[in-house]
Amino acid sequence: MSGAATRPVALTIAGSDSGGGAGLQADLKTWSSCGVFGASVVTCITAQNTRTVRRLDPVAEDLIQEQLDAVLDDLPVAAVKTGVLPSADVVRRIASTLRARSVSTLVVDPVLVATSGDLLAGPGVAEVLLERLGPLATLVTPNLREASTLTGRPVSTLPEMRDAASALLDRGLGAVLLKGGHLHGAAVDLLADAAGFEEFAAERVDVGPVHGTGCALSAAIPAGLARGFPLREAIGRGKRLVHAALVDSMAVGSGSRVLGFAALRL
Repeated sequence: MSGAATRPVALTIAGSDSGGGAGLQADLKTWSSCGVFGASVVTCITAQNTRTVRRLDPVAEDLIQEQLDAVLDDLPVAAVKTGVLPSADVVRRIASTLRARSVSTLVVDPVLVATSGDLLAGPGVAEVLLERLGPLATLVTPNLREASTLTGRPVSTLPEMRDAASALLDRGLGAVLLKGGHLHGAAVDLLADAAGFEEFAAERVDVGPVHGTGCALSAAIPAGLARGFPLREAIGRGKRLVHAALVDSMAVGSGSRVLGFAALRL
């Protein structure tokens, strides 16, 4: 490759949100705000808006593979984030490729169900994700519902978050950030790794439902890692970015609000 990238490069492997509020669109908007060049591998195409997911069509597995190879063959990818992975076979393919390519920074956002309640991932995805992608990940970032699915236990309080995080570490994950946006009271995210637990709290922004907050936080963290910040600092900076984007959120449709990224920096 001639020359050098002027910004670190991050790659999202995720679904497309036609409404622009979540999925790879949210990842790319976040990265633009964070001073990171974003590349993408599209895993599925959705017909959705601020109210619901009307349709989800997975991209052919060989095309997902070709997108991934094309990016990794050319771009100096410093960090990878995964979002919606529609089938267990897709998870296996991606894990195999990332392992073979020795990707060193990987944030796995185990997106299984949309905020609207619509299913986004097929049978067996959660278990294969834990078995194949989890051990490769720098960080796994489930929300409370996803943590419950991954552990088979209720997760709705901070003590239950600690129990779930411990259970996920016992499954071989190196670090877990449980996103507590659906907790009552302050918005507390819980990090668990070999060093113990750390809480990242922010005052709750009372603007009603907002689409794409989990995607944005899970994208801001690999952006920080790609820029050289340690994990805890990347999480803290990402948390502050998403809080500011929540304050700046807007109603673009008749359903959930969407995040505002104008003039935000990591």
